[in-house]
Amino acid sequence: MQVPEFVKQHKKLATIIIALAVAVALTGMVLGKKGDKATFLTGKVGRGNITAIVQATGQIDPLTTAPVGSYVSGNVKYIFADFNTHVKAGQVLAQIDPAMYEAQVLTAQGNLASAKANLKNLEANLTASRAAVATYEADVQKDKANLEYVKLNAKRNRNLYKEGIISIDSDQQVQSTLGQAEATVVADEAHVNQAKAQIKQVEAQILQAKAQVEAAEGNVQQAETNLRYTTIVSPIDGVVVSRGIDVGQAVASSLQAQTLFSVAQDLRRMQVAAQVDESNTGHIVAGAPCTFQVDAFPNETFHGRVNSIRLNPTIVQNVVTYSVVIDFNNPLEKLLPGETAYVTIPVGHASNTLEVPNASLIFTPSLPANQIHALYAKYRIPRKAYTTHVGGWRVVWTLGQGNSPIPVAAQTGLSDFNHTQIVQGNLHEGETIITSQTSGAKLRPRGPGF
Repeated sequence: MQVPEFVKQHKKLATIIIALAVAVALTGMVLGKKGDKATFLTGKVGRGNITAIVQATGQIDPLTTAPVGSYVSGNVKYIFADFNTHVKAGQVLAQIDPAMYEAQVLTAQGNLASAKANLKNLEANLTASRAAVATYEADVQKDKANLEYVKLNAKRNRNLYKEGIISIDSDQQVQSTLGQAEATVVADEAHVNQAKAQIKQVEAQILQAKAQVEAAEGNVQQAETNLRYTTIVSPIDGVVVSRGIDVGQAVASSLQAQTLFSVAQDLRRMQVAAQVDESNTGHIVAGAPCTFQVDAFPNETFHGRVNSIRLNPTIVQNVVTYSVVIDFNNPLEKLLPGETAYVTIPVGHASNTLEVPNASLIFTPSLPANQIHALYAKYRIPRKAYTTHVGGWRVVWTLGQGNSPIPVAAQTGLSDFNHTQIVQGNLHEGETIITSQTSGAKLRPRGPGF
């Protein structure tokens, strides 16, 4: 059927269709014009409480973990502690076969006894040598007295011989006796000197023997110490968190002490070492309260306090972080060493403060750059507010007459994930500010059949 014939036969229906088509076309034209104009999403300057936080992740660790090693080599004979065993300081954890070290103690003790006996023997010799010197000196005195008598007797006999009273044979006999007495004195003095020299020799031997005794005592102490080291004990009260040996395993400590156990001290008090970006460390102070969560208890929040910021930085791909140590109590021992903690550290709080949505601080209208700079100049916006942001100065855009954006310089303070504090600036509570901008899509009129 032709269109004119359809119109003639159905005039009323054709009128309605034409009217609808015109309405659709007019609506499309109107909406298309509106779509050409930018639409701003806005928010309000309000008042509220802002808490600035630093978030980081870290690992839960005991306050102290003591490695327990072995300073001697040997085979493990007994093990008295396992994973999760609660131990006391001095409690025996394991035993290395002590047979070889017991034999070394016996050998060292025998050498010490021999050295002491040798010393006693030399001391006895020294006493005998000193007694011999005294005897020889007494003999010298006696023979010297006898020599004086023989000298006087020889002098008298020589005078009698000269006077012819005694014979030459008698005189020669007396002179011979004098010579023998003098030789006896010389021999006695030689004995004294020999005995004194022997005393010095014995004294030197005694000094050497004393040194040997001290060395032997040191060997005994070393052997006894090695024997004690075969008994592995816990240095602290705590819980065994790792065991690195089994019965029969050979332990070698030739280069360094091998770690056999790790004992964590009192798991009721632990700490988190959270890795914090260098830009956030300046706001964190010791003693600040903080919270954290762990995957094992996703619905619970745990509390702790900042202990310190460790000065040793960690640098990974030019990203610098520092370990912030957080102490906390773990009375039920629910949290375990090695768990990952998601830490939240408050670094500032402001109550009943002027605030704006964070999105408003990063918004810039979709205008040509020269127009934006003209607006900055018109409203006297300082350069630092839209470039370096030194001192926390930023640009916030409000709505002016005719839905036009107007820049306002504002100094910001604390910030959380949603709002930022306004410290200074020409902004007022309840004032409308722009947070983002959208451009409407053009709607083209569509005729019947499209």
